[in-house]
Amino acid sequence: MEKGEIKKSIEDMFRKQVRKDSKVKNAYLLVYSKKLDFHMNIAEGSTGDMPANSQQPNYMASVGKLFTSTIISILYEKGELSFNDNIRNYLDAELLNNLHIYKGEDYTNSIKIKHLLKQRSGLYDNFWPLLDKILKDKEFNINPREAIIWGKNNLKPYCPPGKKTKYTDTNYHLLGLIIENITAKPFYEVLKEYIFIPLGMDKSSMLHYSDPIKEYTYPIAHFSIDETIMNDFKNFAGLDYAGGGVVATNDDLLKFMKALVTGQIISKDTLETMKNDSNKLYFGIDYGYGIWQFKTIPVLMPKKYNCWGCVGATGAFIFYHPGLDAYLIGNFNDLSYKTKGLKFMIKIIKKLLKVAHN
Repeated sequence: MEKGEIKKSIEDMFRKQVRKDSKVKNAYLLVYSKKLDFHMNIAEGSTGDMPANSQQPNYMASVGKLFTSTIISILYEKGELSFNDNIRNYLDAELLNNLHIYKGEDYTNSIKIKHLLKQRSGLYDNFWPLLDKILKDKEFNINPREAIIWGKNNLKPYCPPGKKTKYTDTNYHLLGLIIENITAKPFYEVLKEYIFIPLGMDKSSMLHYSDPIKEYTYPIAHFSIDETIMNDFKNFAGLDYAGGGVVATNDDLLKFMKALVTGQIISKDTLETMKNDSNKLYFGIDYGYGIWQFKTIPVLMPKKYNCWGCVGATGAFIFYHPGLDAYLIGNFNDLSYKTKGLKFMIKIIKKLLKVAHN
């Protein structure tokens, strides 16, 4: 197949995926490779009465974790912290008191920043039980600090720090508070100052916390959980926070990912640490500092599919494929796509490999 045919094939596959699934109200896809001379930025569906537009900002869910880990890495390069630092150096007694009690033993003083970054703290995940409360009661409100305290009072750690990898938003809530402690600024201001402004991400913000540098041309795309449109749930902002509050257009997300890959925002050495200080998260996937990495599995996942990036529960993804020098950014804006989004991205890579072989 020629490049034009493959591009049309990807677009048709994307639009068909959205149209056949009643849960998906809108979806967005950007694929860019200078090496392959390939660029597409498309949208399908609608936000209310407005047809989906490729220039719409999207709530990217846990893709925001990659922004948080990047800020931590910037602070590391500034000499403000070490990945091996204990979190007690940056958090107050109220938060730390009985934070990690496992089988009667207090492991709080054993938690390091790197444990939070790579999901190895042993702490509980406060996101899903608190999300249930928000969905049942739109008036229920909680801020990130209160969410951590609620977690330690109502949930239990699953192991000592450094022993197992388990994905939990609690880790990234704590990283957000560490960033605020070091910078003496709210997390959303640090996000803007350290990433959005330097990279010219004018159409990016933090959900319900901040406005973009330039006013959005189009409304934020609707995102849904169990058929409930979540955009107006302002209490949701305290729950995603540094674990996933970034809202951005695909063009802005491409600016961020290109800057990360090419060493514009942190050094390539630091990026390698973020990627390589990792552990198995799922079968075929390792987790570093906010970074998901596909690992080679003979027959099931050949080396040609190896790529790295970050995933959001709404079917959001932002990945880089080194072999193709390709950036893949997308969002299906519905919780039912928390695994389907990643599977769809693999299908795109499969088609791009055909371009490379032509």
